[in-house]
Amino acid sequence: MRLRMARTDASTRRDFVRRFTPGRAALTALVLTASAAALAIGGLPSRDAALADLTRTGRDPALAGPIPAPTSTTALQDLPTVPYDGTFTFVRVRFNSRGGGFGRGFGRGRGPGWAHDYPDADENFIRILDEISLIDVNMNGTSVIDAADPELHRYPIAYVSEPGEWAPSQQEIDNLSDYLLKGGFLILDDFRSDYEWRVVEEVFQLIVPGHRFRELDIDEPIFDSFFEIETLDLPPPTFQQYVPVFLGLHEDNDPTGRLMVIANFNNDIGDYWEYSDRGYVPIELSNEAYKFGVNYVIYAMNR
Repeated sequence: MRLRMARTDASTRRDFVRRFTPGRAALTALVLTASAAALAIGGLPSRDAALADLTRTGRDPALAGPIPAPTSTTALQDLPTVPYDGTFTFVRVRFNSRGGGFGRGFGRGRGPGWAHDYPDADENFIRILDEISLIDVNMNGTSVIDAADPELHRYPIAYVSEPGEWAPSQQEIDNLSDYLLKGGFLILDDFRSDYEWRVVEEVFQLIVPGHRFRELDIDEPIFDSFFEIETLDLPPPTFQQYVPVFLGLHEDNDPTGRLMVIANFNNDIGDYWEYSDRGYVPIELSNEAYKFGVNYVIYAMNR
């Protein structure tokens, strides 16, 4: 598969597929191609109604119940991290989850949603980013940082898995509000359904009140920041009954302004990253998922 890149020199135009994906004649799984028809968010709740509920009760009725208290600082010390050295480090956010608390399980569906696909997805992604870009990538490992930890402010980009499970503590709300408004960028991935969307909308109404997600189209700068992404029809690797949509949260609700958050709604690009070297998903689709991730990083590093 020939990848088309934007604003890159010839030295970056490499066939990284062969380096990081299996050279098997047959794949062990098939993913159906999504329709090329225009995407629409179907059945999502009224934002005005959701805001009214939030204003009246402080919580969406669907999420009734107290927010669990955050774990103590001492319980956070076992998070996998690499020392800060000024290079680009892939950061995954650990957050307070509904029902399961912070949890301690990692990866492959074990433990809380924030850890899904860890560490393979994170490690595979930084190999690709290091191979095809001029970014100085920290190849000594990746980090998991708690959503309430001010250490997060050292890193311009952070990845959030399964935000539909999020029940933010006040410390998380305050820390992430400062993080986003000071220039941070969040990637939301691996969530689906109207219910989980309501959770995410509520969470970000608490973090950046008054800001609204909007559906993104192919003309957004983020989809042309490195690779020339030609279609947003990236079919989800699982839960294919849902139509994938890309949504963004812009600073000051200005569609021409800086994106603070991008949401891969009804999709899971982390799954594509995790299994790209195992033959479980088509190589072409893993490549597309990497292109989205690389574009997110290049965009955020230049805004």
